[in-house]
Amino acid sequence: MSNERTSRDLAARDKTARYEYKPASVLPDPTPVPGVAFRYIMTHILGVADATNASRKFRDGWEPVKAVDHPELQVPGDKNGNVEIGGLILCSMPEEKLEAQTRYFANLNKQQMESVDNTFMRDNDPRMAKFADSRSETTKGRFGSGTK
Repeated sequence: MSNERTSRDLAARDKTARYEYKPASVLPDPTPVPGVAFRYIMTHILGVADATNASRKFRDGWEPVKAVDHPELQVPGDKNGNVEIGGLILCSMPEEKLEAQTRYFANLNKQQMESVDNTFMRDNDPRMAKFADSRSETTKGRFGSGTK
């Protein structure tokens, strides 16, 4: 008899590798391309064409992606050969241009928030001052201990 035995756990572990299920994405992601951003843009809603949304996005700089350029998506192209799934068309834009758009809308948002704050504080009365500090603070320690 041999005293050399393999552990049952070690022998069985290889055969019982667990499979983790992950559901398929509704919209497949294209293979990333350096310097290019991808986004799905709505062309139809409830089966009705929404030309206004699509044309505005195209004027903003989004360009439809051809199905032949991304065969990994495994979807048939539309009549023009673009990647279209359920009323959404895959479009691309240079990341530099997308960052410029993001800065523009962040600045617009900032201006609108300043306008709202100015309107709110316009009729401030020193006898009953309005509190308009938009910062938040976190305190540590016991309540009322004054430690910040």
